[in-house]
Amino acid sequence: MSTGWHGVFPAVTTQFREDMSVDIDDTQRVQDALVKDGVNGLIVMGTCGENNSLDPEEKRTILKAAVEVVAGRVPVITGVSEFDTRRAIAYAKDAEKLGADGLMLLPAMVYVPKPEELIAHFKSVAEATSLPIMLYNNPPAYRVNIGYDVLQALEGVANIKAVKESAPDPRRFTDLFNVFGDRFELFAGLDDVALEGLMLGAKGWVSGLTSAFPEESVQLVAAADRGDWEEARRIYRWFMPLLHLDAEHDLVQSIKLAEQIMGRGSERVRMPRMPLTGARRAEVTAMVEKAAATRPSLTKARAA
Repeated sequence: MSTGWHGVFPAVTTQFREDMSVDIDDTQRVQDALVKDGVNGLIVMGTCGENNSLDPEEKRTILKAAVEVVAGRVPVITGVSEFDTRRAIAYAKDAEKLGADGLMLLPAMVYVPKPEELIAHFKSVAEATSLPIMLYNNPPAYRVNIGYDVLQALEGVANIKAVKESAPDPRRFTDLFNVFGDRFELFAGLDDVALEGLMLGAKGWVSGLTSAFPEESVQLVAAADRGDWEEARRIYRWFMPLLHLDAEHDLVQSIKLAEQIMGRGSERVRMPRMPLTGARRAEVTAMVEKAAATRPSLTKARAA
């Protein structure tokens, strides 16, 4: 059975107070605003949500609050990013009880597993829940590739439904379709390969920069859905300088700074991350301000 997941799924940020405690009210405000802006689902506590900077109880509190504020308007998918399989199973079980609509499951953190260990980790978590699961493949960030051998071993696991593909090579979308057909629903997971993924059959886009520019993200996917590639390219070319930020190691700080500039959130991040400073901060600020001044909806209105 299909998940029904489709379209733009921003990897939403977790908001913090000045004392760096989780600001649930502000986090809910960010989530609610994105839903009102037309996104098709939310990824809560992925990379941009600073999953591994959160305590176990904080994760459960954030998920409960997300389910509450979204109130069934769109699917809420929570990241499962833990240091070992035992913790991942415990969180998956709790996520189901708290009302999550699905899981985005990562390899166990820090340790780089062999394929058979990766398969065992994914199977163990999947067997602990009835929720649909999206596997997250991001070899540059997590030093682990979910290869074809791993996916072949997981074909029989019914609730492993989708793959968020964040490898920087767009050929992988076609290769996955050629090997597995429609067995796994594919999502573009790297912002600056998003349109390529959609062109090649991805059902949606798990996005970082949508948190700062949701309207254009929704318009981009809508244009691709209706086959208006000219409009999709126009938006994508405008967006691309910012989308490249998603492929950098300071993506969380850059995205949260972009949110702050656009009046949508705070740039506060938990250590070891620290807010951007100096030349990098000036560079990202200039990029966001230029993007804000040249938004496609504005330039189209001026031309009309």
